[in-house]
Amino acid sequence: MGGARLLVIAALLFHHLLCCSATSMRICAFNIQRFGETKAAKSSVMSTLVKILLRYDICLLQEIQDIKEKTIPRLVEELNRSHKSELFQYLSSEPLGRSSYLEKYVFIYRSDKAKVLDSYIYEDNHPTSVDVFAREPYIVRFSLPTTAIKDLVLVPQHTTPSDAVKEIDALYDVFLDIQKRWNAQSIIFLGDFNAGCDYVAKKNWPLIRLRMEPGFHWLIGDDADTTVKKNRSCAYDRIVVYGEKCYKAVIPGSAGIFDFLNKFGLLEIEGLEISDHYPVEVELSRAKSLMLQNWLFILVALVSAFSLGCFELTIQTR
Repeated sequence: MGGARLLVIAALLFHHLLCCSATSMRICAFNIQRFGETKAAKSSVMSTLVKILLRYDICLLQEIQDIKEKTIPRLVEELNRSHKSELFQYLSSEPLGRSSYLEKYVFIYRSDKAKVLDSYIYEDNHPTSVDVFAREPYIVRFSLPTTAIKDLVLVPQHTTPSDAVKEIDALYDVFLDIQKRWNAQSIIFLGDFNAGCDYVAKKNWPLIRLRMEPGFHWLIGDDADTTVKKNRSCAYDRIVVYGEKCYKAVIPGSAGIFDFLNKFGLLEIEGLEISDHYPVEVELSRAKSLMLQNWLFILVALVSAFSLGCFELTIQTR
């Protein structure tokens, strides 16, 4: 009887730890390269995209050309089908751009781990030049109840390559606007900044306030390669964290590139069907209160096991 009880308690412990160990927050930015109906019609592409996105609790998607607003709903539907849940939801900007070429920013997120508090498109009135951004940041404020950061602002940016230095620098003005509006203490800037190779040279960095001002932590280094093509090595895609509490919540070693070619055994030509960029990612630690709850649950379970006689303490005397 004691053995059966022990098995039940062990199963409950395992289930609890399995559920609660996944309370960290993995965030990504992924330029899917002109993702529209044509690309979404390829089953192999959609299948791999789903496998990639299932890794994340929040993922920023860029270069979304969902004109008829069908491809993203379909992608989210596939995610929920694969996850066997209705947890994945999405939030989309309006089409952004200066000409007939337009893109959307889209956030896909797990609704059990993130709640949207507010959002807005940055009003692009730069002091020295109106319309600095070809695609203004679509700024989203999330509540993250299970992580160490309860209130997090995400700022996406896909720069125009020829204007990358100017646009990355102007993200500092976006930062000031967010501070004025929300007084946010935890902010992550992320996306395809085109922040490398010919577009942002070493001599350009002193001109970029987001790089030079204190308090901003660039998690993807200048020597990273976020591109799929093997004959190119450029740190285009970046993640920048503002706020000491947010920076301390970053799990050491979690920021980097997700190489889906190696992970899924794809050839370069197969990977380029999906995108010419890799996702960049970072993971935030779970809330300390949940860690404490885990240990309390274990303690209660062990006390219960002893009280039910699942364990026997034998004292030998001579």
